[in-house]
Amino acid sequence: MKLKTFIIAGLVGGFVDWLLGWLFYGILFANFFPQPSEDSNALLYITFGCFTYGFFISYIYNKLANIATFASGMATGAVIGLFMGLFANFFRMAEQNSEDFQLFAIDVAISIVMAAIVGAVIGFINGKVK
Repeated sequence: MKLKTFIIAGLVGGFVDWLLGWLFYGILFANFFPQPSEDSNALLYITFGCFTYGFFISYIYNKLANIATFASGMATGAVIGLFMGLFANFFRMAEQNSEDFQLFAIDVAISIVMAAIVGAVIGFINGKVK
């Protein structure tokens, strides 16, 4: 694994994830998801989470799967998003003792789209950074 590629792709992927999260959760579907309090450190933790996710996908693509194209990055990202979305929402339903299947489906769909885009960007960067 080339450290330079991993870091650049992870940073860009994390930033793209952050932007997409703002778009999907903060604007398009804000009525479905609770918004963070301005008094808390929630936005800081969300930012850390987004960059962690970018580095997670970058690690998988660089170390384990050797993904270096836009198309393969998008396809693999969509699968990662599916499983991460299912994982997170099953636990959310358990923690909230709620069976809101509409919210479940919306969040899984958002996870798939976001991870596909982040994965495509990281795959593209992997192919371009030498």
